[in-house]
Amino acid sequence: MEQNEAQQKAIKHRDGPMMVLAGPGSGKTTVITNRTRALIEDYGVKPEHILVITFTRAAAKEMRERFEKLMGLTDSKVHFGTFHSVYFGILKRAYNYDASCIIKEEERCQFFRDLVGKMKLEIEDEKEFIEGIISEISIVKGDRMDVEHYYSMNCSEQCFKQIYRAYELMLRNSNRIDFDDMLLMCYELLTARPDILAGWQRRYKYILIDEFQDINRVQYDIIRLLAKPENNLFIVGDDDQSIYRFRGAKPEIMLNFPKDYPDCKQVLLDVNYRSMEEIVAAAGRLVSVNTKRFQKKILASRGAGGKVEVRAYPNVRAQNEAMVQELLEFHHKGGSYRDIAVLYRTNLQPGALVEKLMEYNIPFLMRDALPNLYDHWIAKNILTYIRLATGDRDRALYFEIMNRPKRYLSREAFPEKQVDLWKVKQYYLRINKRYVVDKLEQLETDLKLLKRMDPYAAVNYIRRAMGYDDYLREYAKFRRINEEELFDTMAQLEEAAKGYKTYTEWFLHIEEYREQLKEQGEKKQNKDEDAVTLMTFHGSKGLEFPHVYIVDANEGIAPHHKAVVNEDMEEERRMFYVAMTRTKDKLSILWAKERYNKQQEISRFVTELLTDHTAFCEGARVRHKTLGDGTVVQLRDGKISIRFDRLRGTKTLDLDFCMKCGLLAAR
Repeated sequence: MEQNEAQQKAIKHRDGPMMVLAGPGSGKTTVITNRTRALIEDYGVKPEHILVITFTRAAAKEMRERFEKLMGLTDSKVHFGTFHSVYFGILKRAYNYDASCIIKEEERCQFFRDLVGKMKLEIEDEKEFIEGIISEISIVKGDRMDVEHYYSMNCSEQCFKQIYRAYELMLRNSNRIDFDDMLLMCYELLTARPDILAGWQRRYKYILIDEFQDINRVQYDIIRLLAKPENNLFIVGDDDQSIYRFRGAKPEIMLNFPKDYPDCKQVLLDVNYRSMEEIVAAAGRLVSVNTKRFQKKILASRGAGGKVEVRAYPNVRAQNEAMVQELLEFHHKGGSYRDIAVLYRTNLQPGALVEKLMEYNIPFLMRDALPNLYDHWIAKNILTYIRLATGDRDRALYFEIMNRPKRYLSREAFPEKQVDLWKVKQYYLRINKRYVVDKLEQLETDLKLLKRMDPYAAVNYIRRAMGYDDYLREYAKFRRINEEELFDTMAQLEEAAKGYKTYTEWFLHIEEYREQLKEQGEKKQNKDEDAVTLMTFHGSKGLEFPHVYIVDANEGIAPHHKAVVNEDMEEERRMFYVAMTRTKDKLSILWAKERYNKQQEISRFVTELLTDHTAFCEGARVRHKTLGDGTVVQLRDGKISIRFDRLRGTKTLDLDFCMKCGLLAAR
């Protein structure tokens, strides 16, 4: 493909630092591979003196293959690698490390499982807790932070420090390192040994970095050391697509790059070769609301056209049903399922949609593993109550729920594998704890009532009459998590129970769903398969599709309710921007007015992308109108319109969009 002027300027850059701002679909891989070629063929740089860094092995492999195809080679001496592979290579030379020195993921997780057990932490979802702790340890190390000054999001500071120190002691005693240690130890080595640093500086005279917006502090500090003294540092990235702060990525590093290197050249790759004009314009309006970014204007090479539509539905069930019917109609008319992607903010969202796709036999592929709602510890607790109500007397079941909510029961009161509650009551009467007996009698009454209920009524009763919601509030406080996260899971289960008349019917569905999910997980990802792609905003990065659906565009979901500070909100906006820019021709944004019996608001991001964010409601000429059920808001040919489908036909109005209240007003 012939390069445009901005691409050529970046490719022909000779020496010194350069920052290339590469918008979505702007050909950044073309720039990196062609600049590498230019360094060798036009400027006489030896291939072995060039280092190209990416963030994943797959990206490094693809970059190498693209470069070798461009050069007509099969074995280039240019070094393509990830940060970890490059830095571990430096450590191997200095310390004679090999792969056996790196702690395996399962070994690390087992250590944390054992530690949680020894510390007697009352953790319901052990896997989720451990993943959170591992992520936080990575952030501490990646920022080269003193653990004394770190405020944990998963547990108390004292608890986190104890876990952190125990983990570090284990690594030292076993002579192991983790992936974060690779970076830290490499930095410490290069700062302590100028001779070793000088050797690597002579080796890598030109450094090119892809996806620079995702770099963390220690990665950047090492790169700055390696690039000296010539600073032939060529960075390519898009600050508007920095979406990995939870992994320690620091978008401010890219924003401050011109300050760190005042003599750096800058190029903006401002042509989007992927999306139509309306899509590019709408995405640009959205991301321009962010204040901490490089201002840029992206153009669409494919010209005018494209379609952005926003649809409102009365509830999530209606949203999913409408999407499924549209997919079926699209395929019936000869369309390929593979042309469609459904994107969502978190992988906890699409469970109901997946069930609907399975119901209609619509093939789909999932880029991210879908957690099974019924495997969540909350769902397991509820299903355990139901099993006890229907006659199961297994002691393990009682152990699971006996103090959820608090009943002051202890394991010693259950000596037999099959529980007889009369004997348990006698145990507490003997030790003069009548208040515990009262709790047991209430539990007996509750179980008798549950036995006669349908699944939906049972879930409601357990939550509100038996006090399970109160237990969730206490647990959320203990774990320092937002109780709404737990109640969302509870509400999903409640919604899932609707439509089943008996427990047998519901349990049969749960088993069938589990088997279908298992089959889906074992299915090999075949790019040629005609299937709808489902993935999170994060998982969609770097991909493209003719038609993209963004579902659940509601406040509290996108943006996520965890986003409370401005930095978090700006990252949420960037995530939505990434999702929008995956589409070539059509973008459908769906939101529901009600979710699990709770009223919902349209995402602020939708109001921002539909019109210039500097517009205000004072310009509205008539009273505001909210989006009605089944209405469609379209952004096409530079105009915003709303279509009301009525029995008498279709009526279209041009609209102004009110940015203060997020409502529509007719002109």
